[in-house]
Order: sequence, then C-alpha cells, then structure tokens
Amino acid sequence: MGWDWLTRGLLLRVVVVLTAVGLCVHVYLEMRWQNPAAPLTPRRRIQSRGSRSKQTSAQTETQGHGDGKRRISYVRTLKKDRAGRKRDGGAEDPSPACCPPLHQHKKAPRWHIDLEPWASHSHSLEDEARRFLKYITTPQVSCLSPVGDEATHGGAEGAWAVCLDPKYSLSHRIHSKHCRVYSFGLGADDWSLEYSLARSGCDVHCFDPSLKQSHLQKAQMWLHRLSVDWRDPNPAMAQRQQSNTKKLATILNNFGHRQVDVLKADMESAEWKILENLILEGVVDSVGQLLLELHLHWAGFEVPGDNPSVVRYWFSLLKELERANFRLFHVHSDPTKPHLFLHKNVLNASSAYTLGWVNTQWKTE
Repeated sequence: MGWDWLTRGLLLRVVVVLTAVGLCVHVYLEMRWQNPAAPLTPRRRIQSRGSRSKQTSAQTETQGHGDGKRRISYVRTLKKDRAGRKRDGGAEDPSPACCPPLHQHKKAPRWHIDLEPWASHSHSLEDEARRFLKYITTPQVSCLSPVGDEATHGGAEGAWAVCLDPKYSLSHRIHSKHCRVYSFGLGADDWSLEYSLARSGCDVHCFDPSLKQSHLQKAQMWLHRLSVDWRDPNPAMAQRQQSNTKKLATILNNFGHRQVDVLKADMESAEWKILENLILEGVVDSVGQLLLELHLHWAGFEVPGDNPSVVRYWFSLLKELERANFRLFHVHSDPTKPHLFLHKNVLNASSAYTLGWVNTQWKTE
C-alpha cells in the first residue's frame, strides 16, 4: 500500500514538471514570433544586402501563425540607370540620371587660328590691305565717357584711351577701387594713362625689361623688370636676360591675378604673336579692355608668308578677337609716322595705329 502511494506521487510530479516545461516552451515560441526586433526577419535580410539598393516602395503582408502574427515587407529597388526605365505607358522616364559626371569635358587646345577667306580671288596685296585697313579704322561701338574724366585719354594727343561708358564695367570697377591695369612696353616714356588710372584708384602694374630693379613702387604704380611674350623661356635660359619675358598666362599665375581690367601693350611688332597666344590659350577672356599699338611697316616677329598672306593673317587675328566678344571703340593714327605698309606705300596707310577694344561680355569675379 505504501509503495503504491509513493509511485503515484512520483508520476504526479513528473506530469507537473513536463506540463510546466511545455508551457514555457509555448510562451517562448509565442514571444519569438510576435517580437518585431527579433533578428533575421525577412526585412532585415533584404536591407543587409548593401547600401547601394534604394527603397522606393514597400508592400506589407500579414500572415497568421498560431495565435500570433508575422509582418513581412517586400522591397523594390531602383536600377542604376533610371533614364532607361520604361513607365506603364511605354514612354521613357524623363527623370535625370542619378549623378552628373564629376568632370566636364574641356575644349581641345587650339594650335592655330582659323584664317579668313581671301579678300578676292586674285589674292592681291591691295585687296587684302583695303579690307584690313577698313576694318581697323571703323569703330564698332561708341564709347561715351563722362565729361571731364581724367582717365578718358592719355598722352597729349589722346593716342591711348579707355572706355568709361557706364554700360561697361570699367567705370564701376574704378569707383569701387577694384580695377587692375597691366601695361607692357619696351622703354616706354609715355605713362600718362597709367598715372591717371592709378590716381583713380586702380592697381597699376607696368612691365618693362629695361628697368634696373626687379620690382619698384613709384607714383602709386608697381614697376616690374619683366615683359610679355608669346612663349615662356627655356628653363635652361632661366639665369639669363631672356628669362625676363613670359607669357601673360604665366605672369597672371605668378602674381596671383585672375583678371585684368585694362591690358595695354606697345610691343614693337611682337604684338601679333602675343595676340595669337592670348587667343589660342583663351587668356583674352580674362581681359576687360585691350589697348594695342599695331606696327604695319613689316610683317612682325615670326610671321611667315608673302605680303598678301601676312595681311590675311593680321585680319584673321582681329576677327578672332571679334568672335571673343571684343569690339573696337578707339582708333588713332599718328600723323608723324611714315606711311609704310609692308615696306611700301599702300593706300597711303600709316605704319602705326593705336587701337582700343572693349570686351562686351566681360564679367568680373
């Protein structure tokens, strides 16, 4: 009798223990299915594939499992090329691609200017000279300067002039004390225009390789023993006198300047190759007004060809300047200069003309 009671007690305890264990397992499973933060849910598996996939829409579905519920999210990702994706109607998606290119393509460097057509079928010097002289003696824009402004003209006879018309930027730059002037000359003795601009508050830099000192400040101007050229010197010649000439792009970079409001140059027949360099390298876009003295008694340094070809080349250079938004506003011919045009008397042309162009699309930074 005692043994039977003992056996029944043990069996009852085993049943109670098993019931408790089963109840704990059931509760644990219920909590695991209902917990949204549980690891390895379908949504977490999708998001762990990488950050490159972007979520655009999600569809949620609820499924029953026992007494609990499970939430499943379906994610649709974008393709890399959205422009090629078709819409429901079959038309292309007009939305732009994800990211623009990091680097824009730059224009290919130019190695020569585009020559204009011949003035006539005969390719004669007289026809080329007539077209060229008409072009350089016909102003393209009028420049009405304020009356009594000292910076309008330089020199006793007004050979050099700047355009102070309010519709262009120089007058505003002078009043705000932000204008910059570069003046290049070989032994120049007429700096009256530079003095006037310096007194008006411009930052004036005069370049002359004949100076004794490398840099000198005089009469509110900076004087530099340096000159502009159409090429940089050979590095092997760095310690010689030839190193005092550099391209305008190199000078601007060395001085930390990006723009020049007025560029004046009297380079004694080197102006043609210098102008060509400014056009080919795009440096002319950094100039607000360009003042040049042209010498026509000979072809100029390193300008090849016969006389008609030389004049055609001169005319093509000035047309390139016009395509760069420069317009002629000032023409001056010195009556004391001899009437020589490529060593001849052609159409009674002078051997030297002082011209002024204004960049009508010039914008300061």
